[in-house]
Amino acid sequence: MKSITVEKLVQVFSLEVLTGADQLRRPINRSRTHRPGLEFIGYFDFFPKKRVQILGQKEINYLHELSEEERKLRIGNIVKYRPPCFIVTTQQEGLTYLTQFCAEEGIPLLRTHERTPEFIAKLDGYLTKALAPETAVHGVCLNVFGMGILLRGHSGIGKSEIAHTLIGRGHRLVADDIVVLKKISPQTILGTHNEKNKEFLALRSIGLLNVVRVYGNKAFQDETRIALDIELTKWQKNSLNNELELESKFTEYLGVKIPHIEIQLQPGRDVVGLIEAAANNWNLRQQGYSAMEEFMSRLHNGK
Repeated sequence: MKSITVEKLVQVFSLEVLTGADQLRRPINRSRTHRPGLEFIGYFDFFPKKRVQILGQKEINYLHELSEEERKLRIGNIVKYRPPCFIVTTQQEGLTYLTQFCAEEGIPLLRTHERTPEFIAKLDGYLTKALAPETAVHGVCLNVFGMGILLRGHSGIGKSEIAHTLIGRGHRLVADDIVVLKKISPQTILGTHNEKNKEFLALRSIGLLNVVRVYGNKAFQDETRIALDIELTKWQKNSLNNELELESKFTEYLGVKIPHIEIQLQPGRDVVGLIEAAANNWNLRQQGYSAMEEFMSRLHNGK
């Protein structure tokens, strides 16, 4: 199971460490946070103890209103489960009692100035991506007309050169050579880079290009939802000539099916234009329009 450390959260979200600075290597392997509520009144049947615990203004105000003995009981009941960490939002003060309990149990107590709803949304989003199942594939990932495309094919077939032309037409590079695919939901695959190849495009005979330095920030995108898998293959005579695909094809990544098309390469063929056409056609299908269905309907109706 994938995990990250509490220390990573501290770095990414600039969290203030109130206690447990020597416990920041504790692992986090759950992608959602939890705000204890019923647990404060003693109901622990479904307490997700392995999640990051968020204490907002509601929770802290409740604890402030308790007597010292009652507060000790309520906090002690939660702390004994030793969750990865507690994070207090909206820069709340008066946390001496909470600091004491966390210090005794060796649990990091952290604080942020951000409001609870906004912080939970950001943190849940980050954890979903950071802990998502992932795999790496050889190819190029681009965002074309707002949709993520995974461009694959044998080494040397021209993926990076085609990507370079697409970037010149205003589309965006996500990753070249090694594309990291993350499953962030049962229907969603996210394409991104592996940090090392971020912004770089490798072109034979030219070398490495930093697309942001050459073409500006608009040439690069950090991640994109993969909507289409395009495989570049060598031209095969008498194959795919005037063929009208009636059945959709898919490639499966991490259990998620991605629409797949094959584009055969031949000198003089406008492959970049075909990729743009494929992207536009996919967008139309998402809006409920199918050129194939309309064409077949015309044939059926004799129009």
